[in-house]
Order: sequence, then structure tokens, then C-alpha cells
Amino acid sequence: MSCCFEQGESGSVRSLLTSTSPDELAVSDLAFHSIGIILYQKNSARLFSEFVRDLFGDGGIAILGLGSGDMARVEEVSTTFRLDFDDAYQYVAAEKYNLALVSFDADFDRTDKKTHGAGRNPVIRRG
Repeated sequence: MSCCFEQGESGSVRSLLTSTSPDELAVSDLAFHSIGIILYQKNSARLFSEFVRDLFGDGGIAILGLGSGDMARVEEVSTTFRLDFDDAYQYVAAEKYNLALVSFDADFDRTDKKTHGAGRNPVIRRG
């Protein structure tokens, strides 16, 4: 979601979001809330509200989460692929919902779910 932070890959993120039907995309609840935290810390609550309205407003992109029963798998994935918690969480969310990860984060290159660019907080693509 680097477009929200004007980071280097924002053009690629914007292209993905405009060229893909919202019903083909999902984002983890962890990524969603992380974006909110970051934007609020930057005094950009309004930008977060616009982000929510634009991406999720009309039943667009799904927000998917993990439960407490998934945390053992998060730990296993973290250990196996040397991922931190947030990356392991993204991996397990994609695995649980049978989705492809889309990210520029090179940490995913160590996994069997190599990804294709979308920013630090992965968009999870359905289908």
C-alpha cells in the first residue's frame, strides 16, 4: 500500500489497484490496521478515511483475518522461512484463503510464495 505513503513503488501499486477488479483483491486485517496506524501517526486521518472509502467503500476489496487458532502456523512459517511476524501473518493469510501474495518485500523471496510487487503491506490477490 505504498501509494498511501508516496514510496518508490506507488505507481506499480496504483496500476495494480486500477487494473484489477476489486473482487479479485483482498488485504489482511493486519495490513489494513497497520496502514491506519501509520497514517494516524503522520496526522493523516483524512487520508486514511479516503483510502478506506476508495478501496473498501462499495464492497470492493475484502479484508481477511486470522484467528488465534492460526498463530501456531504463523510461528511455524516464521521459523521455516525466517520471516518476522507481519510477513508470516501475510503468508498464512494467503495460504489459509488460497490466495497469491502481491508484494515488493524481498523477504517473501525465501518462501514458496514468491510475490509480485505491491508494497510493504501485501495485497492478497484472489484467484
